Amino acid sequence: MLDRVRTQNSNIEVTPTASGFGAVVTGLDLSKPLPDGVMDEVRQAWAAHGVLSFPGQPLSLDQLEAVTLQFGPFGVDPFIAPMPGRPNVLELRREPDEKATNFGAGWHSDWSFQPVPPAATLLHGQVIPPVGGDTLFADCTAAYAALSPTFQEMLAPLRAIHSAGRAYGIKGVFARETERRTMQIIVSEEADKTHTHPLVRTHPVTGEKALFVSPVYTVGIEGLTPAESQAILGFLFGHMTQPEFIFRHRWARDTLLIWDNRRTVHLAEGGYDGHLRVMHRTTVAGDVPA
Repeated sequence: MLDRVRTQNSNIEVTPTASGFGAVVTGLDLSKPLPDGVMDEVRQAWAAHGVLSFPGQPLSLDQLEAVTLQFGPFGVDPFIAPMPGRPNVLELRREPDEKATNFGAGWHSDWSFQPVPPAATLLHGQVIPPVGGDTLFADCTAAYAALSPTFQEMLAPLRAIHSAGRAYGIKGVFARETERRTMQIIVSEEADKTHTHPLVRTHPVTGEKALFVSPVYTVGIEGLTPAESQAILGFLFGHMTQPEFIFRHRWARDTLLIWDNRRTVHLAEGGYDGHLRVMHRTTVAGDVPA
């Protein structure tokens, strides 16, 4: 378990949770480019713990973009309009008087319906409400490891069907929404397209296996009937979001969070009606799940 990392250029401290899923990283100034050696240590910690929190990082948009690019090229963010003049930055903004459901309220891995889903998502806290707004993460690596060998063997050849249709399709949740929303959601027929990925994917860095399904974006299993798919997926959704696999992140202003979409699903809690909440988000391009 990583708990303290030293390099010739920096002295960073990584404090994991008791389970090792999720960690807080201090001793860095992310407003400046990190030396290669230090960045390697950060990537090691990210691979080991899945979710990293960097408190006390007041970043401009330029600096947020620069930090993102140290992890890799920008991913593609469909169906949400980016900030003006910032094609790679989304502003997740909810005004105090909004009644629409908070964005990201269902368990999901970001953009898993893409042929090449993003490896990472970065989220930076700008305006944090005094109540609510936690982000919950489920460790899909630990959830897979907890399954019986027999069940793991059954899942091994299966391919899950992913689609954005339930959320962003022409008959999806956002298309049926009647409450005003500050964020500009793009409803599109493109969202109803499907793409398959291995139900169990292998992490390209650690070599560990993880469940790669979610209630929001996984709509079936290739070759199975809807009833058969639902029986397996329903069990997995309940299994992977049990309390023993969950890490709860409580936000503070100027905290930067980065998570690994290849081994986690997450959910954004509400509970802050009457308060402004503003976050800035970027994604890092990934690889084809295998």
